[in-house]
Amino acid sequence: MRYIRYVFWAFVGLVLIVVSLANRGPVSVNIVPEEFAGFLPFGNSYSLPLFLVILGAVLVGLLIGFVWEYIREFKQRSDAAKRKRELNRLEREVQGLRAKTGEGKDDVLALLD
Repeated sequence: MRYIRYVFWAFVGLVLIVVSLANRGPVSVNIVPEEFAGFLPFGNSYSLPLFLVILGAVLVGLLIGFVWEYIREFKQRSDAAKRKRELNRLEREVQGLRAKTGEGKDDVLALLD
């Protein structure tokens, strides 16, 4: 299984290198529309290779997806933490009752006492 993962990542890396080499031409990237460029200090137009724009867009999309999933799963993580705390409390309670009622005795004999 490990080798399959290595082959997969090598293939992804090879595809990224091929796409990067095929799209080296410069493109003009505007941060904001030209009408607002005069109002903002960073509103200029930048010339970047196309592969940087493509890979940057993929990276931004991944980051947005990770944040979205983190926010979406907050309720499940919160519920799991509550259940874990309750389970730990109940386990401590059971251990305390076992220690108090039948220390070293058979469970059936401890119940009869």
